[in-house]
Amino acid sequence: MTELLKISLPDGSVREMPQGSTPLDVAAAIGPGLAKAALAARVDGELRDLTRPFEGDAQLALVTSRDEADALELARHDYAHVLAEAVQALFPGTQITFGPATDDGFYYDVKAPDTREPFSMDDLPAIEEEMRRIIRADKPLRREVWSREALIAKWAGEGESFKAEWAKELPEGEELTVYWSGEDWLDMCRGPHLPSTGKLDPQAFKLMRVAGAYWRGDQNNAQLTRIYGTGWLNKKQLDAHLHRLEEAAKRDHRKLGREMDLFHLQEEAHGSVFWHPKGYRIWRELEAYMRRKMDGAGYREIKTPQLMDVRQWTQSGHWGKYAQNMFAVPDIVPDVDEESGAASPKVADDAEWLAIKPMNCPAHVMVFKQGITSYRDLPVRLGEMGCCHRNEPHGALHGLMRVRQFTQDDAHIFCTEGQVVAEVQDFIALADSVYRDFGFTYDIKLALRPDKRFGSDADWDKAEQELRDALTANGLEWEELPGEGAFYAPKLEWHLTDAIGRTWQVGTIQSDRVLPERLDATYVGEDGGKHRPVMLHRAIFGSYERFIGILIEHYAGRMPAWLAPVQAVVATIVSDADDYARDVTAKLDSAGIRVETDLRNEKINYKVREHSLAKVPHLLVVGKREAEEGKVAVRTLGAEHQKVMTLDEAIAMLRAEATPPDLRKGD
Repeated sequence: MTELLKISLPDGSVREMPQGSTPLDVAAAIGPGLAKAALAARVDGELRDLTRPFEGDAQLALVTSRDEADALELARHDYAHVLAEAVQALFPGTQITFGPATDDGFYYDVKAPDTREPFSMDDLPAIEEEMRRIIRADKPLRREVWSREALIAKWAGEGESFKAEWAKELPEGEELTVYWSGEDWLDMCRGPHLPSTGKLDPQAFKLMRVAGAYWRGDQNNAQLTRIYGTGWLNKKQLDAHLHRLEEAAKRDHRKLGREMDLFHLQEEAHGSVFWHPKGYRIWRELEAYMRRKMDGAGYREIKTPQLMDVRQWTQSGHWGKYAQNMFAVPDIVPDVDEESGAASPKVADDAEWLAIKPMNCPAHVMVFKQGITSYRDLPVRLGEMGCCHRNEPHGALHGLMRVRQFTQDDAHIFCTEGQVVAEVQDFIALADSVYRDFGFTYDIKLALRPDKRFGSDADWDKAEQELRDALTANGLEWEELPGEGAFYAPKLEWHLTDAIGRTWQVGTIQSDRVLPERLDATYVGEDGGKHRPVMLHRAIFGSYERFIGILIEHYAGRMPAWLAPVQAVVATIVSDADDYARDVTAKLDSAGIRVETDLRNEKINYKVREHSLAKVPHLLVVGKREAEEGKVAVRTLGAEHQKVMTLDEAIAMLRAEATPPDLRKGD
């Protein structure tokens, strides 16, 4: 008698199944509804096809659309394959390469036939329709194991030179799998896949754009066309995603930055921001706010050099890890031709090298090391609005979100082993108060040790557990990210959710025992001996540039009144009210309101529209009647109706709104 397999289910029950059974057989044995709903299976934790037989006794969890993360990954992988099949069906001679799932969809890199131009946006509607035909055909997706030689022969025989090249480089002994779509199309793939194309919703995807790409990412190789799509489980999810994209386009901080006259970027300073007066006002308000927060939490502000000897960065370990992202300059005086003004620097072989700081931490250790520090002095909290530079590639630069020059709300806490958990707890509370002031919700993630790291396993064990203990003590939940810590420390990360549901990783705190060791930081303990402090690296905004970019998009440019560059504009309806408007402006200015006056000979509707586009929170409209009665008509940005009130009432309202949240009574 053939021995039965024991298949353990999540509810603790065990099903006995014959040899050769599949997860789909188990689903069918439980009930036809589950068999219809099942999309894939987790067998001993590994995501697999429903029709792949068990190799022995196993733990089984069936995946349905309720398991959204797994279901989306499967669907997007399948959409990519259907895309490749559709392109080859419509355009015979097209070569396919690879097509993975992405965070919100999929793409596939293809090579158009030599007889036609590369694919363009004009081709996407026809490809979409062919994809829907393939989905509606409900073609089975079937896994097969092939030999390396058979794969090479298959691809070479069909003129698939890219696939053949890749197959030749696969390890000799590796199990190679292909997936058939029906009986007439296949692709090389690890899988898993859905049972059939019909499990996809033909109305839940959209092809978005095309772009140039290079085979294997090398610009010396053949140029391909990358076709991008977004894919979801149902049309409702797709519509919601497209709406988010539409909202994101409206909120793009680069567009709003131009419209609101906040900043600009230009080629003469790649990756560095030219702040205009209005944009820098937002910066100044944020900086003042953060200084008050840090002063209140016991931080002492310092300022450290931009340039330090490369040897310092070598000792800290940063040069070995980040040299390619650092700007280094020789310590020389260039020769300058007095007549032409041209410089001809000559760098000697033995020239000293300086690096522009990409982060502040080594310099903060150097400040901590000045003089003798006792255990009684700890914790020492050193903060800096530190300007840093990182040599990001030109193609990676993106408005305020990714720049080369940035300023951090940076700080480092030097403390004893016994103070770590309490200091992290205090920082968690401080970060929470800041993010709530800006209306953000967030998730916290714990990034754990990477494979390549400094420090002992014992120190990493201790540091990771300290962060867990602080979170637990504050009653918080978190997600753990194996392998994503810094090379010197594990870290907590704050992932903010903005007004349209996007997440941004911003704040962090890292528990570091490596840098104090490498840079020989010590304090005198209660026993009179030298001890190493623990160094907590922390930031809340992250960088001012990026945080301002996030705020612009979060608020769609409609900054809270306390952050708005211009908090109010006094606009006249008729010239007879000009003197009154000037008087109103003077009184608002005396009350500390950032105010401008609009006395132009334009219709009031034109003025309203213009100042609304500039995202001014309040427009105070005055005419002959308002001047006679000592009143103003207040139009608040986004409100449907204006409110007529006395000037004193308007000043009181504006002062209340213009007060930063940390200075409001009762906060």
